[in-house]
Amino acid sequence: MSRLLLVRHAKTKPGHRRYWGHSQIGLGEEGIVQAKMLRDHLATEEIAAIYSSDLNRAHSTAEIVASVHATEVVLCPELRELDFGQIEGMTFEEVDRCCPEALRLWRGGDVDTAAPAGENLRQLASRVGRLARRLQRHSPEETVLVVAHSGPLRVLLCTWLGIDLERLWQIRLDPASVSLVETYPEGTILCFLNNTSHLMALG
Repeated sequence: MSRLLLVRHAKTKPGHRRYWGHSQIGLGEEGIVQAKMLRDHLATEEIAAIYSSDLNRAHSTAEIVASVHATEVVLCPELRELDFGQIEGMTFEEVDRCCPEALRLWRGGDVDTAAPAGENLRQLASRVGRLARRLQRHSPEETVLVVAHSGPLRVLLCTWLGIDLERLWQIRLDPASVSLVETYPEGTILCFLNNTSHLMALG
């Protein structure tokens, strides 16, 4: 049995209610606090490997967590967030106005719809799938930490649990949340999802 801890990066700088895909935005002040609380929460875990998106907000979160473990962070471009193309950096409201029909299809689970010049869910799943297979090849009894964004983490969960990709948006993953799956030869078990109990002191 292998344990896979899935962590969404901590909160970004003000203005995070925008479509941030491949942009290199950093953690905000609250996000740094969240990442440190996450570090303390996971301090007793014996983590054999840490994989992170190479985008700043995930990489910074991973490095803070890794600071109490004798494990280097392995950067994986496969774990980048969905490429939002021409709507990158736009607010939710701006996108609602500029391309409502595409947004309706996309939020409805259409895996072939993408933002103009962007990436669709099928393409996201293709690149994340390569890493999903690599993660499942870890030795039994090891605990592996994956730090990424909501999009690729949802893809991992859908892949391992046999959930249709069209239902991806029905999975909620909050900033600095932890989810745990265990992999066995017979299949994968979801132990818990979107745990944020370690952040309760923030209110």
